[in-house]
Amino acid sequence: MSRKYCSQAGNFPVVRMRRLRYNKLVRELVQETTIRPDKLIYPLFVRPGKGIRTPISSMPGVCQMSIDELVCEVNILKDFDLGGILLFGIPETKDACGTDATSDNGIIAQAVRAVKDVVQDKLMVVTDLCFCEYTDHGHCGILSDHTGHVDVDNDATLRIIAEQALVHARAGADLIAPSGMIDGMIGAIRNAFDQNGFEHLPIMSYSAKYASGYYGPFREAAESTPQFGDRRSYQMDPAAVAEQALREVELDLAEGTDIVMVKPAMVYLDIMRMVRDHFPNVPLAAYNVSGEYSMVKAAAERGWIDESRIVRETLTAIHRAGAGIIITYWAKDIAQNII
Repeated sequence: MSRKYCSQAGNFPVVRMRRLRYNKLVRELVQETTIRPDKLIYPLFVRPGKGIRTPISSMPGVCQMSIDELVCEVNILKDFDLGGILLFGIPETKDACGTDATSDNGIIAQAVRAVKDVVQDKLMVVTDLCFCEYTDHGHCGILSDHTGHVDVDNDATLRIIAEQALVHARAGADLIAPSGMIDGMIGAIRNAFDQNGFEHLPIMSYSAKYASGYYGPFREAAESTPQFGDRRSYQMDPAAVAEQALREVELDLAEGTDIVMVKPAMVYLDIMRMVRDHFPNVPLAAYNVSGEYSMVKAAAERGWIDESRIVRETLTAIHRAGAGIIITYWAKDIAQNII
């Protein structure tokens, strides 16, 4: 027992911890962790076509939308006081270099322009910056085999990361979220922005992104499953020394990121707390990922758990661990008080 509490241990009945719990109004008065819609970011998936809303079988309530349907959706969302939306693009055609991602007429560029025309400054538009959705091999950059096996070529990928970032910036994105875990990606983006008149544009880096089994349903939604191998050579090892996450965050901050992120959220609360304690003045985000969402949905559909209670408890834990910003597929439901 902590020394500072020992003096109170024998003071019953003077000390009764339940005094602050007996009444709902008292409990609410002393709460320190609250879930606010304006701290939540809602992921959305956009694809080519018209009139398309394709449900994701592994993620009930989530769908791929064509740009016209996306515009209808954000026209509703803009009045919900959300922190923002996070856009993922699925292109019409894919190739080895993810060419659509570096085109000013690509799916994300079109989507951002269409959305910004509707929401103006009423809803922040965040763009995921990666290549796994755009390449025909499903990996997060240009491949090479100079190491003796086929893998993402880190430095070659930095060049197209910078191009992709400028596409998003020119389209009007409010915040760029690079997620590839490519060494030097923040510096490459920051330099591209600063040299092209976008020095004001902030970056939210997936700084500590783990090679997790919790991403499975997302790969259906984003059509980004690797065609061979996995992403363990660039995403972090869940069993690695925890301090590795701190080094990743420190490097991203040195290269110019403005917000850092831990992903996934629920099983990495310890990492989140470490990042918050070591970098107390840096905005910290967490991604409540697809597998976390789908597990709760599946259990709730079977009547095993109360979805609303579990969701609020989960988001509270993530926030309590140090994340001021939470990316979650429940953002819209929270904002509407459905959950």
